[in-house]
Order: sequence, then C-alpha cells, then structure tokens
Amino acid sequence: MRSQLILTALTALALSAVSCNKKGSAKGVPDNGQLMGASYGNIQSMGKPYGMVYVPPGTFHMGPSDEDINYNFTARNKQVSINGFWMDATEITNNEYRQFVWWVRDSLASKELGYGKEVDGSFAVDWKKAPTIKYNDKAVLEKISKLTLTPDNRLYGRNEIDPEKIVFRVETFDYKEAAKRENKGKPRNTYISKYDEKIYPDTLVWMRDFSYSYNEPMAKRYFAHPSFNNYPVVGISWKQAVAFCKWRTNYMNSWLERKKRAVESDFRLPTEAEWEYAARGGRTQSPYPWGGPYLRNQKGCLLANFKPGRGNYAEDGGFYTVRADAYWPNDYGLYNMSGNVAEWTTSLYYEGGYNFQHDMNPDIRWDAKDTDPPRMKRKVVRGGSWKDVGYFLQTGTRSYEYQDTTKSYLGFRCVIDLPAMMKRR
Repeated sequence: MRSQLILTALTALALSAVSCNKKGSAKGVPDNGQLMGASYGNIQSMGKPYGMVYVPPGTFHMGPSDEDINYNFTARNKQVSINGFWMDATEITNNEYRQFVWWVRDSLASKELGYGKEVDGSFAVDWKKAPTIKYNDKAVLEKISKLTLTPDNRLYGRNEIDPEKIVFRVETFDYKEAAKRENKGKPRNTYISKYDEKIYPDTLVWMRDFSYSYNEPMAKRYFAHPSFNNYPVVGISWKQAVAFCKWRTNYMNSWLERKKRAVESDFRLPTEAEWEYAARGGRTQSPYPWGGPYLRNQKGCLLANFKPGRGNYAEDGGFYTVRADAYWPNDYGLYNMSGNVAEWTTSLYYEGGYNFQHDMNPDIRWDAKDTDPPRMKRKVVRGGSWKDVGYFLQTGTRSYEYQDTTKSYLGFRCVIDLPAMMKRR
C-alpha cells in the first residue's frame, strides 16, 4: 500500500513537471490516454522589438478634431476602435534602409561569386563570406560585372554597383482573396504573388520636386553621406516600402528559426486608422500629437519641422529634413508623427471611405497592378512634411500620393502585431 502511494505521488509529480515545465513540447507529452495539450512552451518569443514602442488598444474619434468644411465628406469624424500594435518610434532612417540595400546587394554579389549553394531552387547565401566582399577590388568587380555600371555609364572610369540592378524578390500571400467563400478549394499558389522590385531610393526627387531650384547637394549626398545617417529615408515609393517590410519580416523570422524561437507576424505599413490613432497619442480630440491648438509652445518655439508662416523653412531648426528623433515624442513615445516627412500607409485613398468602413480596425486595401487606372493607385499619406504648411500636420488631415511615385518629403515607418505581454519585458 505504501509503495503504491509513493508510485502515485511520483507519477503526479512527473506529470506536473511536464505540464508546467516551460521547456516542455509536444514530444514531452506523456502517452497516458489523457488530453495534456501540445505546448509551444519550449519556443521563446522574440521579446520587445528593437526601436519600436507599444501602442495600446483603444477607441478614438477618427477624422478632423474640429469642424472642417473642406473635408466634410472625405474625412467625417467617426468613432473607431483599434487593436494594440507595435510601431517604429521614428521614421525609417537612411541607416536602416541602407541595411536593406546592402543585404540585397551582398546577396546578389554572393550568387555571382558562388558564396553559397542552391537549395530547393533558390540560392542560399553563405553569410559568413558575404560580409567579406571587397567592392573596391577590381578583381571582385570583374566577377560581379552583371551588377556594375556598364563602361558608357561610368564617370572617370569608376566601376561601381549599378543602383538599378539592386533588385529584391518580393513574395506575398493574399489572405483577403484566400478568405473568400467563392475561392474555397482553390490551390494555395492561386494566392501567391512573386515579383522583383528595384529598391534603391530615387535620389533625384530632390531635383524633380522643385522646379527652378538648386538642390543638387541633397540629391548627391542625402542617402550616401554619413551626416544624414539618422535622417528619414526619402525617395521611396509605396511599393518599395512594402518590399522593405517583406525583407524585414523574412530577416527577423530567419534569425528566430535559427535560434529555435517562434516565428512572429509580419512587419507592415500601418493602416490609415492605426496611423492616426498612434499619432494622437491618446489625445482623442486634439489637432496635433502634442495636443494643441497651437504649433508653438509657450516660449514661441515651433514644435515640428514644417513650413511656418509664408516659407521661413529654417525657423524650426531644419531647412530640409531633421533627425528622425528630433523634437519631443508624443505620449506613446513616437517621434515626428507630424512634420519632417509625410508617411505612407497601407490604405487606399477613397473620398467616401469613412462612410462604410467598419468601426473595428477600419481599413480599405487595394493591391493595385501597374495596369490599373491611376485612381486605384492612390495611397493615404499622413502627417505632413518639412515642405508643408501647418494644416497638413493635423492628425486628422488626409492626403494621398500614387503608389509608384517617389517624393523628397515622403517616408514611412513599420508596425507589427505582437502579443501585448511583450510590453512588460
């Protein structure tokens, strides 16, 4: 009897250890005829994402914070609820986007040099050798001639990487189409899209955006000079911003898989509603991220980087853009949600969209193809920029740009959906 009690106690202790042990897994579930569950407890989550802040769930009034006759039909005030998410504290900087460009460049060069091997129809780069590539070595440049400028495109004979040849392979799965009832039963590849995207920033936007204006120094230096490392990247189309999000997701999840951790959800552009909710920082009826109603503080100092007055560009401390972490953040810890550079969202711009959007995580999306009419390529742009007047800095002001265009005053930041528990880490 005593031995039976001891055996029962030891069995209960063993089961308790398996069920409560954070390192338990499906393989560790005892075969005892009981429903024990197959836990992912042995796989850690990624933790708090670097450079991002948590935007808690909540409800706010989306649209102008005061009566606005001009936008009475395109931005009606509407109460909506938003789920929590993580957002980049600053706009994506030149430094951060350059990491993307160099990763793609090194991947393409590694393939030409044979630094890796073919795996299941794709080339797996040897990332121990890739960082050692010497792009100023003539012998190396000859081996990767497919990626360099042709002789007739060189200045003073300098053999350099051709920005037009830095191309990233984007692969997406259309969950929206896959979820439609009429599409049930169709093969998975029906919803998979693969295409190549040129990712180098359009540095000529500094020339193109301002006629009869001397901006050559910005075109030459803004993305290439270390003085602008921590300034927001510009000259990025909506499609390039999406490509960056896809790369960032793949880059993160590849690392998580190597570390045997749980793969997380995708980085993406924020919806229009998410962007406005985050920009308000919990101040639901205030016109600006810092509250308002003024663009200056009590000392008369400007609170954002924009075009004050009739065009005193330098009065706010920056002639063009400023550092991505300039000025005070809003109550969520987000910098420059108004001014500096306007920001892409994932949402389609439709004038009457507020009238029929759901009040829970509202969004209107349309993956426009190159053959679609221009009207379907309009994406919502928010926040105003260094060249805009104060009106565009209001959290409720809507604007748009075409998804295949680039501007010297337009950048972006990413969001990601992660468990709220990571906020406590």
